[in-house]
Amino acid sequence: MNGIDWSNLSFGYMKTDYNVRSHYKDGKWSTPTETTSESIDIHIAATCLHYGQEAFEGLKAFRGKDGKIRIFRMRDNALRMISSCHGIMMAELPVEVFEETVLKAVKLNEKFVPPYGSGASLYIRPLLIGTSAQVGVKPAAEYMFLVFVTPVGPYFKEGFKPTPVAILRGYDRAAPLGTGTIKVGGNYAASLVAGHKAHEMGYSAVLYLDAREKKYLDECGPANFFGIKDNTYITPLSSSILPSITNKSLMQLAEDMGMKVERRQIPEEELATFEEAGQVGTAAVISPILRVDDLDENKSYVISKDGNAGPISTKLYNKLRAIQQGDEPDTHGWVTVLD
Repeated sequence: MNGIDWSNLSFGYMKTDYNVRSHYKDGKWSTPTETTSESIDIHIAATCLHYGQEAFEGLKAFRGKDGKIRIFRMRDNALRMISSCHGIMMAELPVEVFEETVLKAVKLNEKFVPPYGSGASLYIRPLLIGTSAQVGVKPAAEYMFLVFVTPVGPYFKEGFKPTPVAILRGYDRAAPLGTGTIKVGGNYAASLVAGHKAHEMGYSAVLYLDAREKKYLDECGPANFFGIKDNTYITPLSSSILPSITNKSLMQLAEDMGMKVERRQIPEEELATFEEAGQVGTAAVISPILRVDDLDENKSYVISKDGNAGPISTKLYNKLRAIQQGDEPDTHGWVTVLD
């Protein structure tokens, strides 16, 4: 498409032609329909505005060398949104409605899917909000589900290059048994202050410790954490972190490569033993970690000795990207190829 510099896109919002919406009323979801409007008209007393009844997802579509468009792990995102619905008592969004709405939004905006080899992708944002008017803390009776898309470049401007992250003990992202395991906006609002503070000091993200004991690694602000040592992929087990679909994919690929995979508590001190580490999520895939600075304890854990991404992280990153773009076989059935 003329006028877009695909290779220099930032990770941000760009207007596309259509978004697609479905409404829940009287116990049923409407057929998804498209609109060109970038606005939503909601009541001033809508539950999403007052009581946080809001959940979202993030997934991507890629154009392959063959020109076909591939959406990565759409079903998993639909199932995770159902988990979010249960977590904050929203009407359950059927998988079929989620998938129909996503497919329609991508097809209608096909010209915005970046070309193969540009390093860019089409970011897909499903959003579910409580819309009925209410004063009093209880679930809404009506909901809106919408999907918009936007072409994006790398989430971190450094791309696939190690960056430093900080531990800030004075902040928690989510509490154990709270909403940390579901994808709701409140978790991200809770991370803004610490994230801003870290960015001002030159760090790409905050690596949160567990809220209860401040002993174990939880997750980075926008992403899950993993560490590599002794041919083992290690990622935190916690009751307050989001189950990342990218992380789940990388764990499978690590097993496919003959590595061991461990999901367990990771004491902060174990950072000193990792050969590689990274932040993982839909937006960045993998953002390798240069070092971790515990600013309150005045400790620093250097992960990348030479300033480059490690060999295993690089192999995992390239493998996942190749599957997403259709360059390697999709042996796990992760990709939906558009007709």
